[in-house]
Order: sequence, then C-alpha cells, then structure tokens
Amino acid sequence: MRTNKDKFIYLISPNKIYKNFYRDLRKVLKTNKIAFFQLRLKKDSYDNKIKVAKKVKIICKAFGVKFLINDDPKLAYQVNANGCHLGQNDMALNDARKILKKKIIGVTCHNSISLAKIAIKQKADYLAFGAFNITKTKKVRFRANVGVIKKLKKLSDIPVVAIGGINNLNYKKLLLNKADFLAISGYIWNNKKLKPTEAIKLLK
Repeated sequence: MRTNKDKFIYLISPNKIYKNFYRDLRKVLKTNKIAFFQLRLKKDSYDNKIKVAKKVKIICKAFGVKFLINDDPKLAYQVNANGCHLGQNDMALNDARKILKKKIIGVTCHNSISLAKIAIKQKADYLAFGAFNITKTKKVRFRANVGVIKKLKKLSDIPVVAIGGINNLNYKKLLLNKADFLAISGYIWNNKKLKPTEAIKLLK
C-alpha cells in the first residue's frame, strides 16, 4: 500500500468544513506529501457528507491521493471512495468487506496487539494505533507508544498508521520507529501560528 516514501501523511479533515477549505485542501495536496485523505465529519448530516465527499473526491483524484471515508462503508460505497476507516464501534470489518469488496479498509486498534491480530486475520488493509500524543481533535481514551509499533512489525508487514497529536516536533520519532503513515489533522487545520500549507511543509 506504500508506494512513495515521501508521501507519508494520512491527512484527516477538520471536524467542520470551513469557507476556504477546498482551496486550502488543493494547496496542501499539491505539496505531494499526502498519501491518504480521510473525510471525518461526525456531526454533519448524511446528505451534507455526500455533498462534501463528492467535491473532495474530485480534488483527491486530481492529486493522486487515496480518498477514504471515516466510519461509514455505505457512504464510501455510495460516493465510490477508495475505501473507509473503521473504529472498534463501527461496522464489523467482515460486513464492510461485503460492501466495499477490494477497496481499502483500515481499522483502529488503539494500543492493542490483540485487536491488531484480529484485524489482520480479517484482512484489514492497514492498522491505526494511537493516540501517541495529547490531541484536541478527539477525546483520548487510549494512549500508545512506539513499543506497540515494534511489536506489530515483528508479527506482520501490514502498514501502520500512527495517530494522535502529531506535529512537526514529534513526527520523526514515529517514522524512525517504522510507522508507515502519520495521521494528522489538528496540526494542519487548527494551527494558530501556521497556515495549512506552511504547517505541512515543515513535515520534511
């Protein structure tokens, strides 16, 4: 699933689509550092998610970025996204696979090798671990450290996505410990000091 070592960012949308979001998204994707973009709109209506997803899909395709939907395999199918991401309380992976067939399905495993083993057995395409750092993007219930990545890499070569409070000061440690992708949201979209393109360029 990893084809370009320079494209290690798994970008997650802001919680709310703001006025200049689509313009900023184009600029960020143009940096050629993004492998995946996940649309994560927890509070929006289904109809609005479809509307946003269709626009984002066009932008992602233009820059060769895989477009994923958070939580909802049916929505991913409806907009013909490249796949979806499942949390532990979302649809079971086996059921999602029936809907999405060979499309990408990733699974949140928190800090648990046991959950990872289950997801691997069920043929997940990637595993997400975290939170590795304090984050304001979502409530942190589980904390992970690089030890869980090291353990996983001894078991499988499945791609690992690290998530949680990742920024320009702490991202290299995760890459050095063999995280394949870094899931980033707040550092890009809610950065009070840097514009999205300025923030992304610091991740070299």
